[in-house]
Amino acid sequence: MHSFIKKLLKQKEPKKYILAFDAIPAWLDEQEKISRSALEHETITPVRNIRNATAQLQHIVNEIADAEHDPAIHPKLKSIAKNSLPLFVKAMNSSLSKELPEDIEEFYSAAAECVKGCLNSIRGQGRYLQAVFPEEMKAVKSGIDAIGRELNAITASLTPYRKTKTLIQSIRSLYDALRDIKIDSEKSLEKSKRMSARIKEYSERISVIEKELLVLPSDAGMQEVNERKAALAEMEKRQTEVTRTYAALSMTVSHVFRKAEKIATKQRQPTEIATLRHAIDLLSDHTVPEIKDLESALNTAFPIVQKMIAAGNIELKNKEERAVFLNTGRFCTEMCSIGTEIRAQELACSDVRKAIESNPVLMKMHSMEREKTQLESMLEKERHAQNELSDWSVKIKEKIPALQQELHQKIAEINGENVQLQIDYPTLD
Repeated sequence: MHSFIKKLLKQKEPKKYILAFDAIPAWLDEQEKISRSALEHETITPVRNIRNATAQLQHIVNEIADAEHDPAIHPKLKSIAKNSLPLFVKAMNSSLSKELPEDIEEFYSAAAECVKGCLNSIRGQGRYLQAVFPEEMKAVKSGIDAIGRELNAITASLTPYRKTKTLIQSIRSLYDALRDIKIDSEKSLEKSKRMSARIKEYSERISVIEKELLVLPSDAGMQEVNERKAALAEMEKRQTEVTRTYAALSMTVSHVFRKAEKIATKQRQPTEIATLRHAIDLLSDHTVPEIKDLESALNTAFPIVQKMIAAGNIELKNKEERAVFLNTGRFCTEMCSIGTEIRAQELACSDVRKAIESNPVLMKMHSMEREKTQLESMLEKERHAQNELSDWSVKIKEKIPALQQELHQKIAEINGENVQLQIDYPTLD
């Protein structure tokens, strides 16, 4: 028996009101209707009374405007009334003639302005009419007070309505913020999936290329490439040696030619100067000149220099210079021979390089290496973008709890603490 009574008296926990996130807009619309309906219901009587009081007040003002002055009133008061009455009536009519809208909030504002205008009229020109129209002015004051009391009644209903309206607007803003986050999260999840697919695609392709690049060096075509590369290396080595020999000989003879040019300049010998400068330019060029041009320039310049040596104007400083001018014909032949070999080697090396570069296996390797470089760059960009998206998702997640808590609190202010929200968000995890 005791147990039964205990169960009977045990207070039941209030039932949870579950509100789905997507149902919030419709719920808010319903709350607006309920709140508005309650306001309109509560203000029906005050609104009616204000309209009646305004009409009655207008009637009183009209009576005052048409009233005859009491003959017992002092002439001075009559004069004051005569001057003040038109102004008072005009001011009162201006306030009372303003339309009172059907919308309750607009009605309230218009009625408040009407009362304010009437009070200003009473305190202004109306104060001069108290002695002339005591009863009428008393009735005017009573009418204004009646409107004021009804406005106070409307205020009592408007205050909670406006509080609810502000709450609803705040809830809409919070809902919009959370809805935008939800939409952005869904889009980001799809974007992340596409990024993951591309990252997988790029990674797999890079892996395939790397495996193929490991196999290619053993291809028969690559053996041919390696053989040609080895041959090219020997050819380039020989070309370097011959080029150094040509450069050393060129420097030796150019040094003596420059001395001869200075002497020719001092002796004002323009033909000799031009001949020597032309030979020096050919010898100093970083490429081997045409062999016929080189041979002609040397054969023309050597006699000029030999005359200066014979005259004692030029002294040969070392054995290299003496070897050159001991037999200029042999030197000219040697220089032309070396130049010919260098030019031939340049052509041969160029042919071998073209053959190597055009090798199908090597071309495939280079193509795959370029593709691999491109894919690695794209892969890096995708990973960077995905990391940025993940960081954004983390920051957004941090905002959600506070927004949800605030949304719950504001809904609870309308619906009670037993409300329970249901909100799901996609994540990039």
